[in-house]
Formats: sequence, structure tokens, C-alpha cells
Amino acid sequence: MTKDAFSDWTKVIKTTTKPDKESGAINPAIQLSSTFEQRDFDHFGHWDYARSGNPTRDVLEESIAELEHGTRGFAFATGMAAISTALLTLNQGDHVILTKNVYGGTFRLVEEVLTKYGISHTFVDLGNPADLEEAFQDNTKVVYVETPSNPTLQVTDIRLVAQIAHDHGALVFADNTFMTPVLQKPLDLGADLVVHSATKFLAGHSDILAGLVVTKDEEFGKQIYFLQNAMGATLGVSDSWLLMRGIKTLAVRMEKESQNALELSQWLEQQELVTKVNYPGLEADVGYAVHSSQAKSGGAVLSFDIGSEDNVRQLVAELKIPIFSVSLGAVESIISYPPKMSHAEMNTEERHDRGITDGLVRYSVGLEDINDLKADLHQAFLKIKE
Repeated sequence: MTKDAFSDWTKVIKTTTKPDKESGAINPAIQLSSTFEQRDFDHFGHWDYARSGNPTRDVLEESIAELEHGTRGFAFATGMAAISTALLTLNQGDHVILTKNVYGGTFRLVEEVLTKYGISHTFVDLGNPADLEEAFQDNTKVVYVETPSNPTLQVTDIRLVAQIAHDHGALVFADNTFMTPVLQKPLDLGADLVVHSATKFLAGHSDILAGLVVTKDEEFGKQIYFLQNAMGATLGVSDSWLLMRGIKTLAVRMEKESQNALELSQWLEQQELVTKVNYPGLEADVGYAVHSSQAKSGGAVLSFDIGSEDNVRQLVAELKIPIFSVSLGAVESIISYPPKMSHAEMNTEERHDRGITDGLVRYSVGLEDINDLKADLHQAFLKIKE
């Protein structure tokens, strides 16, 4: 049996467990060295300076490349460093199309940073093929997909977008943070590059910041490596090791958290105070059919609307279990208010146009007992109705 035949449940263990040939230690060593001795004046070894490569980080980068079915993987200091590096493969005068419901940090990057370097952009509802076709310009080089999107969980058909983009000579970049490679593999669906905020589900414990990029094509991988080395936003050695430790339990965490999220979203649909539930694992969700065709489950993040900012303010005050935080993807449940957190950069009109209403709450479901999570929300809803 070859390693390619292993399931992801096995690969998350095997790709991060690399026994040392001399000591027998089953975990990769944390190589705390900024530089490496070169023993031959004319022939340097594989490693010379830690920004350019480190044995510990190498194992992590090889792991994510294998899990995503890519050729090369790259580890960065944050998710935004990974996204920035991917988009900086564009040149002055290039144009990028992005999903309308994109993460707030990505929105800020293209709106306030890339424009300074002559890189233009258009936000499009990628669920509408006609709108996507219309958005292409002669200088369009990339279509940027985030599916499910943050925080409205809008689904994009990666296969269809890739077909349209490639017909126009453009590449497809996909943010796979919400699904992770154990639930969805964008490269297999036609994407050319995948990015992750590995801070979230891949690390899984709210203890590090990290970003990852995986490329399908070896030559394109060389471009990413050049930028990674040139700009230096690499992931530190200790955090690389912690991220690998998190990946070891990724499959089991995603399975349980996704089960919890599905049950919680079904329960939320029945609550009088809730006007809308966004979760692609629900059969009633508009993106259910497409999502089910390209992902193994709905994932562990959902969002729901309870009508107003005042209601959200009271909900946050009354809840006992979830942490009120800007992040997601951890073993603990985390509740967020996108208008003041992840999408605070957008003005009210921009937010509402993207479905990010004043009463919208994002809920990253953790490993707690599902009955406790429902009971906690129930008591909070009762208090809001009083």
C-alpha cells in the first residue's frame, strides 16, 4: 500500500510524524537555528539561512502540500501574510476578481494596499456565472474564491469558476480556511493555489498565528517561494512545530465539530428569535447542492441573524459557553460579531450589500457537548425576549 492510498485521517498523522533516523524521536526536532554550517566552500547544503528554509518548517510545508494534493507548500507568519504573498504574484496593471463575500482582511488588502501598486479588482457574486463572465477584463489574471465565505457561508462552485477562469486565461486562488483539506480539496476541483489561515482549524487551539499556501504547479510554486524568501514573512520554528501538532488531530476535530454545527444549525432554524441561519450543511441552504458536491460536510462554522445589534449585544452578555472573540476554528466554541470584528473595515452599505446585517452572529462550533451549547443559547434567547 502506497502513502498516496492513505485516507486523510491517516495522512494527518503520517505527514506530521517523522521519526529521527539517529535518535528515534517520533516528532520532528525543533531546529532553533538562524543559520546552518556549510562544510564545503564550493557546495552549500540544502539549508543556509532560516528565512530561506528550516528543517522543521520543511516538514510542515510538505505535510500541507500532501494533504491538499499540491506540489509545494509554504508556511507564513499569519493567514494574511499567506494571502498577501499569493496576491503579490500579480503585477502592476493586473486585475483580480474576488468573491463578493470575502474575508474582511482580504477586502482591506485589495482595497487599501494593492491599489497603491496598480493592481485593480472587482468584487463579484461568484454564484452567478453571468456576472463572473462580465467581470473579466483583458488584464484579469486571478479569480479569488472563498467558499464557504466568511461570515455568510455563501458557497461557490469551484469547478465552474475554474472552468470559466481558465477559459479566460486566468488562475484560480481558493481560501480553504473554513473547510481544511480533510473536508474540501480545491486543487482537485480546478483551483491553482490554496491559502489557509492556519491559525484557525489547522492549528485548532487558539495558540498560534500561521498561514499556509499550496500550489498545484511546480513552476508557480517557484514564484511563491521567491516571494516568501524575498519578503521574509515566514512561520517561526516553534509555531511550525505547534501547527504540526494541531494537524495531527485535524480529522477527528473537524468531524465532531461539524456534527455539532449541523445539529446546532438545525436547532437554530426552529427558534423564534432567529430570522435566518447560514450553514451549507442544511438541506434548505441555497448552496447545499453545490457544497455537497465538493465538500464532505458543512464544516464547523455557521452564522445566524437575530434581528438587531441590541439583540446581539444582549446575547453576548448572556451566553456562558462560547468565547466572544474575533477568531474561529478552535476546540472551544467562539462567537463573533462581524460588523465590529472581521468586517469592521466595511461601511454599513457595503456590509448590508454582502448580507452582513446588524443582527448577524458568526458561531464557530467547538467540541463542547451539543446539548450544553443548545441549552446555553436557549437561556440567552429567553433573556432577550423578556
